Amino acid sequence: MHALTFRGKQTIHYESVPDPIIQQPTDVIVKVHLCGICGSDLHPYHEREHGLDHGTAMGHEFIGEVVEVGRDIHMLKKGNRVFSPFTTNCGRCFYCNKGLTCRCAAGQLFGWVANGVGLPGGQAEFVRVPLADSTLLSIPDGMLPEEALLLGDVCSTGFFCADQAEVEPDGVYAVIGCGPVGLMAILGARERGAEKIYAIDAVPERLQLAQKFDAISIDYRKDDALQVLLSATAGRGADAVMEVVGSPPAAKLAVQLVRPGGIVATVGVHTEQEMAFSPVEAYDKNLTYKIGRCPARAYMGRLLPLVQQSKYSLTDIITHRLPLNRGVEGYQIFDQKKDGCIKVVLMV
Repeated sequence: MHALTFRGKQTIHYESVPDPIIQQPTDVIVKVHLCGICGSDLHPYHEREHGLDHGTAMGHEFIGEVVEVGRDIHMLKKGNRVFSPFTTNCGRCFYCNKGLTCRCAAGQLFGWVANGVGLPGGQAEFVRVPLADSTLLSIPDGMLPEEALLLGDVCSTGFFCADQAEVEPDGVYAVIGCGPVGLMAILGARERGAEKIYAIDAVPERLQLAQKFDAISIDYRKDDALQVLLSATAGRGADAVMEVVGSPPAAKLAVQLVRPGGIVATVGVHTEQEMAFSPVEAYDKNLTYKIGRCPARAYMGRLLPLVQQSKYSLTDIITHRLPLNRGVEGYQIFDQKKDGCIKVVLMV
């Protein structure tokens, strides 16, 4: 089969790799129909995260059709159209029972193989899914493939971020970073009743879409985000800040923007070794800081009815659709934000 593989810093190849096979009786093989390039894919792409084996199939956002099933699969059958979270989940361990499926004791992250150990990703023609009965969900009739794809990561992560921020209808909130997850965090905050959401970015197309999603846009190159938030809150600051960039400047800004006693909810993937703010800064604000990976499998089922209602136009964030064999170009477009790029999906 063909896949997009990691071959070193800023080097992705479209090449032939071995077809996946059933390795455990709880595996299935999925023929991929659609996959996505995620902002977190850029961390190994730029080697901000180290250790990914060269030749690893990239990606953790995919949907497709079950084409092979292990002998212990009971919930799925050949021909099922399915979507997936970005980690596998056993559905039975302490963490899965707590709803923290992203920390499943047996879970693996798609698209991460180090020293020969791990799970190849879904930017490929086929993908092996371990623990498939408790990992995959069937795509309901009438749901757009792109909606199912977004549910597996971007949408779930954005709504999780809004939940972590404990958004309430009468609060004032800020979202730092209006990429795909930031835009979904705006919708997540809206779903929780927020009416005043400030969206901070510097890419015009992203700020325009944030406005379409009923946020107030702030171009940080032109306006002082701190002064805007202070003016809007009688000098207090935001009740909560949702930080979806995963960089020290974004983390620092989040702490500056939040009011005393407020919450900073971070879902951006941080790869630095130290916090961008000091314990003194956190203490002096009585800060609540929440950070970590979204339990996407738990959120998929919860958000499925909302997506089926078509309450929000989730697919507006998809700006580029390319075939898998143009995936190398897709990485470049997404990384460099060419042509107003917000989200790239690849058709297989």
